[in-house]
Amino acid sequence: MNDMTEPAFSFDETSEALIPSIIAKYPEGRQASAVMPLLDLAQRQMARQTGHAWVPRTAMDVIAARLSMPPMRVYEVATFYTMFHTKPVGKFHLQVCTTTPCWLRGSDEVMSACRKAAEADGETFSIEEVECLGCCVNAPVVQVNDDVYEDLDGPRTEALLERLRAGDVPPAGSTIGRQASAPEGGPTTLFGVGGTKPVSGAE
Repeated sequence: MNDMTEPAFSFDETSEALIPSIIAKYPEGRQASAVMPLLDLAQRQMARQTGHAWVPRTAMDVIAARLSMPPMRVYEVATFYTMFHTKPVGKFHLQVCTTTPCWLRGSDEVMSACRKAAEADGETFSIEEVECLGCCVNAPVVQVNDDVYEDLDGPRTEALLERLRAGDVPPAGSTIGRQASAPEGGPTTLFGVGGTKPVSGAE
């Protein structure tokens, strides 16, 4: 990274208000353990200030000084974990799962729609192929920044991206109205739990 092309960085008032409670979670002399939450804090601050979530090296240096640790140790953490971006990403960072359950359910179409959006408008969208996001039962899924959208296909992904482009961020979760991880169309068992029908076999 080139310092000449990176922005100056200091934690803003919002971030500074959170830092003492973050560091206080760790034992005296173990403040370096706060490196990951402070990197996340810096990345979220950059998103607020610039519209692009990333951690410039200048921010890593500030974190190293705050935690009294060698800057190289911060660089190692920031470049090891894929949750941290060392270059600016789009306003909406699309993480497309292509692991087997999502692939079997049509993640190729989802990936194609996301790739087209990122190629057409890199300021708004960036794309990353990722491994399992832990929502296999509602595959295929895409994580957009902090939110996961489930039960996607090509057209539903395109519709989601159009809403995001227009600034209309839909609620996270199933795009077909699925209740949690119930079958499509609604639950088929355990109706007596919070419902009006008895559980099968219950007296």
